[in-house]
Amino acid sequence: MLRCVKNFMPQDKMTMHTLQDITDLRRTLDEYRTRGLRIALVPTMGNLHAGHLALVATAHEHADIVVTSLFVNPMQFGPNEDLDAYPRTFADDQAKLREAGCHVLFAPSNTALYPNGLDGQTRVHVPRVSEGLCGGSRPGHFDGVSTVVTMLFNLVQPDVACFGEKDYQQLAVIRKFVLDLHMPIDIIGVPIERAEDGLALSSRNGYLNAEERAAAPALYRTLCLLRDTLEQGEPAEAVLKMGQQQLAAAGFIPDYLELRDTHLNPVDGTTRRAVLLAAARLGPARLLDNLSVQLPAPSA
Repeated sequence: MLRCVKNFMPQDKMTMHTLQDITDLRRTLDEYRTRGLRIALVPTMGNLHAGHLALVATAHEHADIVVTSLFVNPMQFGPNEDLDAYPRTFADDQAKLREAGCHVLFAPSNTALYPNGLDGQTRVHVPRVSEGLCGGSRPGHFDGVSTVVTMLFNLVQPDVACFGEKDYQQLAVIRKFVLDLHMPIDIIGVPIERAEDGLALSSRNGYLNAEERAAAPALYRTLCLLRDTLEQGEPAEAVLKMGQQQLAAAGFIPDYLELRDTHLNPVDGTTRRAVLLAAARLGPARLLDNLSVQLPAPSA
């Protein structure tokens, strides 16, 4: 819960600091801490959309100072992935964050965070929860995520950090290492922001051409159909097979479509709260989405 701080300057009268240097970041945040201000962190890779800005808005609800990081992290990209093509829109991102009332934009260079390169860099590995799903199709991806987020947590030392629920497995990985490493940080998951046609907002949606963009909401519609069918008690194996077929018919190349419990364990006869998780390629874009499912109790 946001605390009221005596003599705190309202956010609309504060200037957003744009910082690249780690020493400058620490000096700025130390000044806020000496005033007793609560700090929130929103880590991003830039190319900001309404989903990112919802994270910033949530951060404002839980802290006095909002820090947004903007860093396209090379460690979480595989050798054949879109690191070079990933959209970089710094000036536009900066303007959006200023309008959203962000207090600090931290935009470090690769050299600032990885001064000795990636090969000899210490890495953070989170067992089990990072395996399978996106971790299965993108080997090493979550080591890169966990490492850079741990680094940002160490640099910013936030009281709270906000992450989108679209990246469900990523959120689970972060929650686990924060718990395992005894980090005094509240992790807040923020619901998926969707376009009017249901497509989950993502920076990679910009890769889609007009025809692909028109087809993309079929991913969400398929998940909705599968959720409704599962909640009626239909067997999961048959429902997931139907979903794979529907995605393929809509032009997707499914990566995975799975039903897990909320901790990403396999479901069993005792599972009631579950989540449908999907990743599928459409043209050049790999799209993610998920939906909560309330499974019925077995009939007697």
